[in-house]
Amino acid sequence: MKAIGYRVAGPVSSPDALIDLDLPIPDPGPRDLRVAVKSVSVNPADVKLRASRSPASGVTTILGFDASGVVESTGTDVTLFKPGDEVFYAGAIDRPGTNSEFHLVDERIVGRKPSTLSFSEAAALPLTSITAWELLFDRLCVPKDTSAQRETILIINGAGGVGSILTQIARKLTGLTVIATASRPETIAWCHQMGAHHVIDHHRSLQQGLEEIGVRQVEYVAGLTATDKHLSGIAEVIAPQGKLALIDDPDVLDVVSLKLKCVSVHWELMFTRSMFHTSDMIEQHRLLNRVADLVDLGVLRTTVTNNAGNISASNLLRVHALVEQGRSIGKTVLTGF
Repeated sequence: MKAIGYRVAGPVSSPDALIDLDLPIPDPGPRDLRVAVKSVSVNPADVKLRASRSPASGVTTILGFDASGVVESTGTDVTLFKPGDEVFYAGAIDRPGTNSEFHLVDERIVGRKPSTLSFSEAAALPLTSITAWELLFDRLCVPKDTSAQRETILIINGAGGVGSILTQIARKLTGLTVIATASRPETIAWCHQMGAHHVIDHHRSLQQGLEEIGVRQVEYVAGLTATDKHLSGIAEVIAPQGKLALIDDPDVLDVVSLKLKCVSVHWELMFTRSMFHTSDMIEQHRLLNRVADLVDLGVLRTTVTNNAGNISASNLLRVHALVEQGRSIGKTVLTGF
């Protein structure tokens, strides 16, 4: 089967940063689906791994998390899907990735593909939807209640992949006032399209931006990028007994400044359930099915903004470079081999 991987971590400019491969088709384990991959998307996690984590000597790592495709065969203990089912999912960080013609994935972290979306449109959603949903409802414990609330969430980097779907979920499934941050005209417009009530500039003081829209403080903050750099501003604007959830990877995060306000800090990593095979691992299956239902009902929409062509090393490298620049909006997908 065709696949794309890397053998040595390095910059995207390296000629061997990603390479095209021909590998044997893998055999599914007891709870695995073997999926014929139709479309994938690129996440910051792909880029970070390729740039910083070298495989063991002589080993090739296949990257990729998001995928949509068709179940081609199943393991002996599979009960949730059958061959021919259309699915979408975000994979696991400790298994080979989705940048391959056929991919193995545990059925408990797979959802049915939204019937109203193409494979390309669906591939943009799994990782970011799981991350946003878990952050909002499992970490911040925001009530799933659309009645008007007096509470507010500040989403730092609202135009990114997670920010795009988090904004939608918070606006459509809760009663929160949703404030996103963005800095360019096109990202500001995108945040409004996703449903943000307000958009402020994260290159300016967060406090000043909130004051200009008549907001004194926020009860919830989603730190989606550069949380360490924004921490002093977050400490200023978060309400006493507020909650901060973050998904990025700061080298150091000194949260002492949050103590006086008794702010709780929560980490969100969507790979935790699959890495540790937690007892509630199947919740990601249920979550993705719920997202698919909401998409098909017209409540949520895909966040794809760019289709970069077929799934190949050269096209993936172009997308990795785009993600590294930090100027992408929504999600970029690749379709077909």
